[in-house]
Amino acid sequence: MTALLQINSVKKDFSGLQILLGINLTVEQGERHAIIGPNGAGKSTLFNVITGKHRVSQGQILFKDHDITNWPPHKVSRSGLARSFQVTNIFPHMTVSENIRNVIVSRKRMRFNIFNRLGGMEDVNGETAGVLKTIGLETQSDTHAGELAYGHQRALEIGLALAMEPELILLDEPTAGMTTEETREAVKLIERITAGKTLVIIEHDMDVVFSISDRISVLYYGKILATGTAEEIRENQEVKKAYLGSKK
Repeated sequence: MTALLQINSVKKDFSGLQILLGINLTVEQGERHAIIGPNGAGKSTLFNVITGKHRVSQGQILFKDHDITNWPPHKVSRSGLARSFQVTNIFPHMTVSENIRNVIVSRKRMRFNIFNRLGGMEDVNGETAGVLKTIGLETQSDTHAGELAYGHQRALEIGLALAMEPELILLDEPTAGMTTEETREAVKLIERITAGKTLVIIEHDMDVVFSISDRISVLYYGKILATGTAEEIRENQEVKKAYLGSKK
């Protein structure tokens, strides 16, 4: 397999407080890679340095063999990498379709430098409808996003990432706060949208992690403790002692 994302000795500190202590991680093209670990381990910080929200203190991040270390977020996104956030990050006063449409219009302007102000709206509307169908919200296209049930808001946020047509999708705790039924539907959605793409997911629900992941990395207070298949992680004594044995 080919490495799509390569993280080399990445460190991050905030005013002397060290959060990432030299992360080395490889994400292969087409795999679903989960990152697990206790609260405060540095998982969201890792996503933030990958996507340019925070600057790397030391180390290197390669995406598609290009050095994207400390690129601004819009440039990272334009390169084919999209993420969702731990806290729902939608536009609540816009309709569901407007949320998706705005991302598509923005993407097309960035990539194709469209000057004919929405001249390609037929294509945009077609793409919008396709994303809405994929995330299962086509019947709620005219509903204001803030009025959606929580599980549907999370689905919409995943749709916003999908609308960027990314090669790599980063999902930060997509099932947080969901009911059992909502989680089941979210897993089906994640499996559907990541077909043919590459996924990195931060997730606390071990049932979700073990069901969808090709490989799992355990981040333990700033360091990668282990990486392997679900079975390898289950049987890893160091992981059991540090994480799985005391936390589900």
